[in-house]
Amino acid sequence: MSIDKDKQRRDIERFIKKMPALSTTVGKVMEICSRTDASPNELNKVISLDPVLTGQVLKLINSAYYSLMNKVTSLTRAITMLGMNTVKNMALSTAIIRSVAGSKKSKALPTTKFWAHSIGTGVSAKLLGEVKGIPIMEREELFLGGLLHDLGKVPFGDEYIEVLNIAKFEQLPLREVELDVMGIDHQEVGLMIAEKWKLNTVISSCIGKHHDVESLASLDADIAQQIALIALGNVYANIFDHGFAGNPFPKEEDVKILLDFAALSWEDYCGIGERVGEEIHKAEVFLQI
Repeated sequence: MSIDKDKQRRDIERFIKKMPALSTTVGKVMEICSRTDASPNELNKVISLDPVLTGQVLKLINSAYYSLMNKVTSLTRAITMLGMNTVKNMALSTAIIRSVAGSKKSKALPTTKFWAHSIGTGVSAKLLGEVKGIPIMEREELFLGGLLHDLGKVPFGDEYIEVLNIAKFEQLPLREVELDVMGIDHQEVGLMIAEKWKLNTVISSCIGKHHDVESLASLDADIAQQIALIALGNVYANIFDHGFAGNPFPKEEDVKILLDFAALSWEDYCGIGERVGEEIHKAEVFLQI
């Protein structure tokens, strides 16, 4: 089956244009959390106007994940206890998951398996960040970058089944097949969505460059390190079959380059295994999916 590459691009652009914008609440939450002088009280004022988000924040703080003795009913207290960065990431990630779920269900990538892979990537990247001693707020950003790294696969239609089959049967890296068959890859599509939703530079870079191993050296050192950790998390989730996002044969030679770049050893990389499953379970509670 031959795919018209120009039509493919037009269809994707049309699909992204129709995707719902993120809610004003999420936009305001992002804006407040990007300021160093912001307070939980400011966040409370914005979130309290959104009953769904208020419910999610209170549900999270009172979940088994936090094992609290007494139920928390005050939103400000919940925000203070969770930390503003956790609230920001929960607001953004649940809004995106809801938005994507409402947009389309491709037969090519089952939704549950797709998000299981995305969570596996985010969790693995976050644990590798912990091994490196990266501050906790940046580790939350790693989780978010990993969770959203494959966002660009969402707009692909049923013709994507052919791409997945070729990658599987010929044991090729998925992105190579995407470019060959469709003339566009999930990184470029992901960047289009990141632009529409005004996601920050770090998250956008992780979405748009997690397969561009050769370009890392030319990027800002902090951003390059985050991309490398997310790329390693992605390979980890693929190798150990955490969910499915269509790339069971990542480039093995990339792993060595990424480990060198992130200054991690094979022992570090393999050492996170015992905690990945437990952290995935926590993340599913966190995202309420």
